[in-house]
Amino acid sequence: MTTDHVPPGPSPSADKTPLQVLLPQVLPALVIGVAASLLYLGISALAEEFEHVLWDDLPDALGIGGHSSLWIIIMLTATGIAVGLVVWKVPGHAGPDPASMGLGGVPLALVVVPGLLLASMLALAGGVSLGPENPIIASNIALTYWLGRRVAPTVPGAAWVALASSATIGALFGTPVAAALVISEALVGQPGRGSLWDRLFAPLVAAGAGAMTTQLLADPSFDMGLPPLTDPGWADLLAALVIASAAAVFGLASCYLFPYVHAAFRRLRHPMVMLPLGGLALGLLGALGGPLTLFKGLDQTRELTSSVGSWSSGELAKLAAVKLVALLVAASCGFRGGRIFPAVFIGAAFGLFAQALVPEVHPAVAVSSAVLGVLLATTRQGWISLFTGAVLASSPAMLALLCLASLPAWLIVTGRPQLELDHQGRALH
Repeated sequence: MTTDHVPPGPSPSADKTPLQVLLPQVLPALVIGVAASLLYLGISALAEEFEHVLWDDLPDALGIGGHSSLWIIIMLTATGIAVGLVVWKVPGHAGPDPASMGLGGVPLALVVVPGLLLASMLALAGGVSLGPENPIIASNIALTYWLGRRVAPTVPGAAWVALASSATIGALFGTPVAAALVISEALVGQPGRGSLWDRLFAPLVAAGAGAMTTQLLADPSFDMGLPPLTDPGWADLLAALVIASAAAVFGLASCYLFPYVHAAFRRLRHPMVMLPLGGLALGLLGALGGPLTLFKGLDQTRELTSSVGSWSSGELAKLAAVKLVALLVAASCGFRGGRIFPAVFIGAAFGLFAQALVPEVHPAVAVSSAVLGVLLATTRQGWISLFTGAVLASSPAMLALLCLASLPAWLIVTGRPQLELDHQGRALH
């Protein structure tokens, strides 16, 4: 998922001091940060409530096991039908083909937002292997751009896009650091006056407001409870280098297959064919992989890593492979959602698989390095991949290992197909 099209914040004017330029940006950035977080939390809360109804209350009322193979197949197929109806009938058709959507992008028409959010909420509640990030960011950009252009038409549209993107990323990760990394990566090679921190100022305010709102109203955490690495050695470095590179190769498999799976679903043409069949495929995959391979994957990753050593290498390999295929199918058939959170689960399962094969490898090294490798392959965002791998371990000693492990993994993935397509269905590189 590229962020090449995420623009920077406003540039300082030649006849104003930096202070005169930056101070007026604080209030709108704060408002956008809070609003972006509230939209994210609201959609997440609705999805969680609906999830309880679909996976707990309804099967209990019917006397069916909520996580039985039969119910998984029924629910994922029904979710495909429901999302298909939204894409088909709701104005705006839930936005463009999600296979060509990255983090950010040009503002969508306002009419698209309700259908996009509804389709995303249904997918989250129904157990589809996608996260909320892409639809939430796209919706916040559309709303912020529309309102900003009316309240302050002289402000460049790129500034509103940057603020909305930063605010939502801060809200999603519960910290402004992730947003700063994404925006700074997007600033490379783009024209603009003033220092980097001048250009990051307003996006960081928005990201901080979004992150604090999420922290105050919810309890976001990427801490997986892994045992901390306190004294890394040469063996840990070797393990990190090997596992990150192997995980990158594993993640690249989905990138190479993506255009072909996407083209196969596109030949079905109608959303009421593509999405129900995609849902059925996801249901069969869920029945094969079990409940842990459903949903966006963050809670499931925590459950997986809470019992290190209790999974066999075969079970972990199956979890990683099933989730990878589920992500590929969900992204290809038209479900609205992001790829970062499912990729975290894939990486965690792959890392624990490596650790099961070689028990001497520290669990934090195995999981963080594998998450780094899979994210590099599927998102092609170095800073976000490094950041996510580091916070999963909650161990400062891991940062140096991951920085070094990212280098051979990046050489493997750079220039290769991404898990994102252009509007003609061709793989981005």
